Amino acid sequence: MKRLMTAAALSLTAAAPATAETWTMTSTWPSSLELIEIDKHWVELVSQLVDEEKLTIEFYDGGALVPAGEVFGAVESGTIQAGGDWPGYWAGRDSAFSPLSTTASLFNAVDYINWIKEWGGADLYNEVYGKFGMVYLPYGVTNNESGFRTTEKAIKTLDDIKGLRLRLSGLEQGKLLEKLGGNQVSMAGGEIYQSLERGVIDGAEFSTPNVDFSGGFQQVTKHWSTPGWHQSSSVFGVMINQASWDALDEDTQNRLKIAADANLLWSLSFTEKGATEAFAKFKEAGTEISRLDDAALEQIQKLANETIEEVACENPLSAKVYASQLAYLQDYASWRDASAPFNLGRTPDGPDLAKIQECAQ
Repeated sequence: MKRLMTAAALSLTAAAPATAETWTMTSTWPSSLELIEIDKHWVELVSQLVDEEKLTIEFYDGGALVPAGEVFGAVESGTIQAGGDWPGYWAGRDSAFSPLSTTASLFNAVDYINWIKEWGGADLYNEVYGKFGMVYLPYGVTNNESGFRTTEKAIKTLDDIKGLRLRLSGLEQGKLLEKLGGNQVSMAGGEIYQSLERGVIDGAEFSTPNVDFSGGFQQVTKHWSTPGWHQSSSVFGVMINQASWDALDEDTQNRLKIAADANLLWSLSFTEKGATEAFAKFKEAGTEISRLDDAALEQIQKLANETIEEVACENPLSAKVYASQLAYLQDYASWRDASAPFNLGRTPDGPDLAKIQECAQ
């Protein structure tokens, strides 16, 4: 009889569902900025794909739990299980985060998607974030950013940049701006509006037109200089504490990856549609829009290449990321260029791959 009771107990134990995991997740974006929709959409997809008996994600707007700059540390320590981010914010931890987030005059959105999914990029995200005890799922991408919005002085030529105090994110971007005679001012997205309004800065870049419009920048700037050469594309994703990830079964992990892939594609069309609509809204608001000429963009490309080579060669892991990206561009160029004008994007005359490969050793 005792043996039968033990067998029955074991049978019930085996049949019982696994203990549900509940994650706390926040973002680097406040609710006022449209970028938070990329984070929210992934959480929504996860809720549709994953049984709540296995995982529930409780999402909080940026700033509700910790300041934006502390999200990385909160996930790293396990204080929260997940955090939506833009990798470039953590370049102070390791400069390899920079090319994982954006590039100056190099990758467009299609390039990032290609590289992440088929040219080894996903592994590099996890190698870099893995140094800090995290798993990373890239789940958002936007095409090139708006460019610089200024309060009084329009940027129509490279000479117009000289002496301006411009809010700008990014390690390489800041060094490139200095070479052009401008001064980088770093601040969180939520601080830009007031800084422009009070004259603390002369201008700012932030994101795509739709995100910039959601930030109200049309109310405090008069001029808009395109294109966004400083950030030719941007990637967003979710940092997941390694121990929290390991607590999930393989099926749930795979479903989170599927949700990330779906979100990656959705985010591009979502933001491009929004950018198109916002472009018209900026014009209606009276914003003066000007574009740098091709000669200026060629000069920026040369300086960007030089800057990338300098920064990459200061850190073997950063060089490894850049070398992978440049190898992709070189590999993809043959088909992309052959299929013009029906191709996807451009093949830039970028940095020296061989030089950066040497620095990756």
